[in-house]
Amino acid sequence: MSVDFWINVGVLAGIYGIFTLGLQLNAGFTGLLNFGQAGFMAIGAYSIGILVVDHGWSLWLALPAAVLLACLASVVVGISSLRLRSDHFAIATIAFAEIVRYTLQNAAFSGGNQGILGFDDEWRAASGWMLSKLGAFGLGGYTQLPLLLVVWLSFVALLLALQGLQRTGWGRVLRAIREDEDATAALGKNVLSYKLQSLGLAAALAAIAGFFVALNVTYLYPTVFDPTFTFFGYAILVLGGFASYGGVAIGSLVFWALLEGTRLIDASLSAGQQASLRFIIVGLFLLLLSRLRPQGLLGNVNEMKVRP
Repeated sequence: MSVDFWINVGVLAGIYGIFTLGLQLNAGFTGLLNFGQAGFMAIGAYSIGILVVDHGWSLWLALPAAVLLACLASVVVGISSLRLRSDHFAIATIAFAEIVRYTLQNAAFSGGNQGILGFDDEWRAASGWMLSKLGAFGLGGYTQLPLLLVVWLSFVALLLALQGLQRTGWGRVLRAIREDEDATAALGKNVLSYKLQSLGLAAALAAIAGFFVALNVTYLYPTVFDPTFTFFGYAILVLGGFASYGGVAIGSLVFWALLEGTRLIDASLSAGQQASLRFIIVGLFLLLLSRLRPQGLLGNVNEMKVRP
């Protein structure tokens, strides 16, 4: 097992961690079954690529613009679908994510299936500078180490910010909506407004995750953003525990250590069989965990009570 391999696993875990923080805010704290997170991530990533390559923007200026565009998209989706029942809202968000993916796959402005290249020159320069500094500690040979550090520093900062928000009155209203939105509305709270805010913040987190995905793959193409990304996020929620931001960190690390670590199993199998075996192992682990600790690794059993 090379150090580079596990650094790449750490990068994936950090990116999915940022992505899943938004799902935790929606599903764990607001009661929104958002299955369109991959769509918001695609909007963020492609916005950065298009602004940098086609319009000459700085990468660092394109990031906040991409976050804003993802938030605006969440408002459009939310206004048109948040009044639906939770299961219907989930279906609507899946449809949204697929609309985004197929649009990017066929539109000229996104490069279609050819994708977008050449948006990461500024990151390469910054990464090279960081590697020169890390060289003093004998770490200059690990090319993905700067991305690992930036991803996890961002994840920790975002996690602390969300935990702080959750302890405010705003966060308590979100919990109240999750428990009983009719009672919350009867107390004079604008439930739709709070749901839109929760969805918008999750979209912003997805756009930031998309930024790091773009830096990691260095090439944007539509199949990166298929619905699997969102379902992996929910698997991480199950592992770490609902309504636990710390559980997102642990869940993402465990999930990716399992999923990627099983690549190292030495078996006389074809590539397809090896991939199937990896998912079987992860699935069995999830089943075992749901039996022994259904609230997740850091979840609270009280969060699992039946909602009205």
